[in-house]
Amino acid sequence: MKRTQFFFFYSLLVIIISCQAPPEKYKDIIYERPEIVRDPPSDFLSPLESMETFYLPEGYKVELVASEPMINEPVAIAWDGDGKMYVAQMETYMQNVNGDGTDEPISRIMLLEDTDGDGKMDKSSVFIDSLLLPRMILPLDDRLLVNETYSYNITSYRDTDGDGVADEKTPLYVNPNRRGGNLEHQQSGLVWNLDNWIYTTYNPMRFRYAKGELQVDTLDNMPSGQWGLTQDDLGHMYYSSAGGENPAYGFQQHPTYGNVNPEGRLSEGFIEPWPVVGTPDVQGGAERRLREDGTLNHFTGVSGQEIYRGHALPPDAYGDLFIPEPVGRLIRRAKVKNENGKKVLYNAYEQKEFMASIDLNFRPVQAKTGPDGALYIVDMYRGIIQESNWTREGSHIRPVIVRKGLDKNFGKGRIYRIVHEQIEPGTNKPDLLNKSTSELLDYLGHPNGWYRNTAQKLLMVKYDESVVPKLKDLALETKTFWNSLAGNTDFVLQRIHALWTLEGLGVVDEELLRNAFDDVDARVRITAIQLCDVLLKEGNVEILSHLEELMLDPDINVVNQLTLSLRNSADAKATEMLNAISEKYGNNEIITTSVFESLKKDDSQLQKLKDRIAAQPQRFKGRIFKGYDIYKQTCITCHGSDLMGVKNEDGSLIAPPLIGSQRVIEDKDILVKILLNGLTGPVDGKDYGIMLPMKSNDDNWIANVASYIRAINDTTTISNRDVRKIREETINKEGYWTLKDLGE
Repeated sequence: MKRTQFFFFYSLLVIIISCQAPPEKYKDIIYERPEIVRDPPSDFLSPLESMETFYLPEGYKVELVASEPMINEPVAIAWDGDGKMYVAQMETYMQNVNGDGTDEPISRIMLLEDTDGDGKMDKSSVFIDSLLLPRMILPLDDRLLVNETYSYNITSYRDTDGDGVADEKTPLYVNPNRRGGNLEHQQSGLVWNLDNWIYTTYNPMRFRYAKGELQVDTLDNMPSGQWGLTQDDLGHMYYSSAGGENPAYGFQQHPTYGNVNPEGRLSEGFIEPWPVVGTPDVQGGAERRLREDGTLNHFTGVSGQEIYRGHALPPDAYGDLFIPEPVGRLIRRAKVKNENGKKVLYNAYEQKEFMASIDLNFRPVQAKTGPDGALYIVDMYRGIIQESNWTREGSHIRPVIVRKGLDKNFGKGRIYRIVHEQIEPGTNKPDLLNKSTSELLDYLGHPNGWYRNTAQKLLMVKYDESVVPKLKDLALETKTFWNSLAGNTDFVLQRIHALWTLEGLGVVDEELLRNAFDDVDARVRITAIQLCDVLLKEGNVEILSHLEELMLDPDINVVNQLTLSLRNSADAKATEMLNAISEKYGNNEIITTSVFESLKKDDSQLQKLKDRIAAQPQRFKGRIFKGYDIYKQTCITCHGSDLMGVKNEDGSLIAPPLIGSQRVIEDKDILVKILLNGLTGPVDGKDYGIMLPMKSNDDNWIANVASYIRAINDTTTISNRDVRKIREETINKEGYWTLKDLGE
């Protein structure tokens, strides 16, 4: 069948099926937003008492999964293939207003189990102790990968005797350097993506676990981000930045193609949260952060976001983005709408939130889709949520913390699951760790994304090539055509996972891909194009003739993926195709951007830097490149990749531009002083909030990042000696600098 005939036939069937009666809709009536309690008490509540303060849409309800004393200061959860839950705990985090003892290595990872299937954890053990603020966890099989704060290292832990306590410790990735930046500027994530790579935030690198080893790959311009990372069904990652007050970005395309954040990706008003309680403890003060009713006026503490991909909430929740906001004591539910190729986020409710509480200690820091299909919420449940650099003397928030007694509230924590009264969550415990590779294939089409991703991960860990023929059969499953048209997407998703599992096993079959190019579902066609990246990088020209036919694809998202993938080919035909796409889709914002970036091809950020500092003495270039790496890990979320400041949705800047700034260019002392002690107060007549101090990093770290910033301004570098001298001169300096203090 010719491609044009195929798509005509497909469109006709879609019209026929769309005329059928739609499925019965679940009621989703939002609560009436109550009268705001401007200055509520900060008393600790029991889990049941706290649950009484939650507001949710009609039909949704919260169930307690675990609480103190079983857990303490939880920040992240993950399940192994058998449904046992690991809980990372930051037990030294802000135990008083000064943050004393934060860096003591006494935090733990707990292992919890629900033995009777009632949804509540009833068995626990300390899986790992003596950790320094564990922040990233990823179960493999019976092993758990762990990263600690201030470290790049990734370590595997295993319980070999079944007592719930890890007794085997194996380093998988070792970098002896201390990771710079304060607690907020650390990596998070460790997400096993659909493409078989493991992604984190901040670091311009990714990992692949293969045959017992952790391989490392670097990416030049991937998105950054702070606490929280999630993926959708196609592996597109969703980042957020609390420091940058940016609730979601980086999700337009897969991170391997760079960081693109078009204007309008957040609908009008999206950055405004709608708490049901006054927010007295907000850094930056009431004038910048609060409405007249005392509630938060824009996101400031976004964290732990999750694309819900489960099967125990109403179907219209599938694919929605849930964004915890611990400062506002709420969780935003965002609808992800594709508008002519551009993904746009909308609040699911008009001036209300999916979940909100009037309990001042409710601190949701992570949302996760569980094996049972429910939506899990990690509540750190505490008074102070800001790190000590924000609560020091002179900050806006410290007097509020002391007045409300929030510094006394710590040492607890809760994990909830959100379910729907019309849907029973799964009660059967997963049993994937003991499945054979052949048995795991059945789960690649499970309606719950947790099962699909876990099964694919286990297939990669086992690396059994004997399943390749069956995987090819799944990828070509003919009944997918009819089931996808009837609204059953399980087989479509199964095929996508089968294709990526084949890729993980080193099988990128051109014939299989060509068949996938003709698939009725655009997501499969997109997957097939993306899998051609490796062929294009290897110089495969023949595949270009097959990809050329997809320039006429009726789905704009397929064309956009083609545009992204063509940047991997150095062949003139790829450039010709990109120009042809540009001519045909010149009015489409996303396609135009993708073509522009793809035509750059080898014009990378790193190459631009090399060209810019070509005239610098050789002995300085290494320092500048190291500073470039630090900048991408620490500064980029606020100051931007171009050093011009990241824009808020209203056009204002999160942080002042560093390009052309005389305080950067003229006086080395000013830049170093700001890096050491931070900065507060207006800058050039505008109040940007607080620039955090970096003095916990050594002289070399400060000199490197300062040298990069100055090099981009075409001026001289800064030496360790310069930093050491200024550090000694200002050793008694307490608190942040203001520009007035610095002589401006």
